[in-house]
Amino acid sequence: MTVGVLGLGAMGTPMAWNLHDAGLLGAVHNRTRSKTDPFVAAGVPASETSAGLARRVDVSLLMVTDDDALTDVLDGPDGVLHGVDDGHIVINASTVSIEATKRAASAVDAAGSRFVDAPVSGTVGPAEAGTLTVLAAGADDDLNAVEPVLNAVGDPVVRCGAVGDGTRTKLFVNLLLGNLLQGYAEALVFGRKQGLSFEFMQDILERSPMHADLLDYKGSALEDRDFTKQFPVDLLLKDLNLITEAAQEAGVYLPQTAATREAVGGASAQGHGDEDMIAVIKLLEAVADVTVEPEASADES
Repeated sequence: MTVGVLGLGAMGTPMAWNLHDAGLLGAVHNRTRSKTDPFVAAGVPASETSAGLARRVDVSLLMVTDDDALTDVLDGPDGVLHGVDDGHIVINASTVSIEATKRAASAVDAAGSRFVDAPVSGTVGPAEAGTLTVLAAGADDDLNAVEPVLNAVGDPVVRCGAVGDGTRTKLFVNLLLGNLLQGYAEALVFGRKQGLSFEFMQDILERSPMHADLLDYKGSALEDRDFTKQFPVDLLLKDLNLITEAAQEAGVYLPQTAATREAVGGASAQGHGDEDMIAVIKLLEAVADVTVEPEASADES
């Protein structure tokens, strides 16, 4: 089995390298050709088009930004669907809307190929380590066929149900992610304004029932004031938009998530969209006129 990766962004690139290490990577494609250069140097062909990539491999793994990008890479003039055959499998690892997932699955099916809905949960670190949580959905035969591919990029691989259920599960996970992150940022800014030190607040959280790995990861980033993107603010905002639109369609009331979306949108509008999602704290800091950082850093500044 050979796999082609389309989309060599912050997540797609390490996923492609893990597939390469597993002996599965057959080709890569990216709109910005320079991102394919390291793979070419390693002996992996770079296809000029999505269709060209699909012709080279058995499985096309898509890691793109949004609904429009998914439609373009699949069904554009040189899209994947112009290069597939009856045995081809398309895996969508991107986070898109439920409607876009269904449209993509229908288009792949109409082309005589098979579709696996497999968005991933995790950021750059887990992508590099091959420990993304893969939320895989589709026909059992198709999931069995691509199991080596999914295992190369993720651990665990969770089977969620039929096509569409992987996307539904990813939106469920990111709903909680967004609200937890925003609540954490607000709590830190509130506590700092009340005179609590960053170190003390982190220690209390580590000892409390609210402790979560996310707070450790983002606490370490705040300790260094390092906002290098792992999962950027703008992508979190995109996912919150997908969640609130899906909720509205289903008649689900999400007041907290709506407020979180507005706050994340504010951080993006302030210019932090390309920074890591913990940069949502910067808008809160600006309003409160405090900075959440270790005492030693505050003394030095």
